[in-house]
Amino acid sequence: MAIGFVRPARPGDAAEIARIQLATWRTAYRRMFPAHVLANLDEGYLARGWSEAIEQPPSERHWVLIAVEQSETSSFTVGFAAAGPADEQALAPEEPPLPAGVAAITDLLVEPRWGRRGHGSRLLSAAVAHWQEDGYTHAVAWAYEQDKVMQKFLGSAGWEPDGAGRALDVDDMLVPQLRLHVALGGE
Repeated sequence: MAIGFVRPARPGDAAEIARIQLATWRTAYRRMFPAHVLANLDEGYLARGWSEAIEQPPSERHWVLIAVEQSETSSFTVGFAAAGPADEQALAPEEPPLPAGVAAITDLLVEPRWGRRGHGSRLLSAAVAHWQEDGYTHAVAWAYEQDKVMQKFLGSAGWEPDGAGRALDVDDMLVPQLRLHVALGGE
């Protein structure tokens, strides 16, 4: 396990989060999405979105965290997580709203070259601590059906599929997702 820590994202982190998101998608999802879709993602556009998420979150219960790896001489931003209350983005098609005590991960990514060093676990642990502090009792996250790495990672932390599914329309190609859930605090 690498030496590292998790901290709240700051406005100056937005560009690095966008770089990590783009690098991770282009590596991890290269077989799921058409190559031209991944090639045409705009890092500047992503950075503006992350800047807004950090500086003007929809509520006090929305947040972005970053994972940092340290060495004796330097540190590197290696991953991030974003979460908040389960809203319409957490729902399957035509599903009623989830209960108020449910949180949702909207993003949890560790750049592949920094993977398997404990950063994802630190991000997830920090997310759970935030949720418990905010009084959440359950959490949900969407994973692509083909993303067995994310499913295995969340599964190793006690997350299980809850039976909900949806498909994202990516350039006229449907990409199926399944939703996983977990009870927080041993409930």
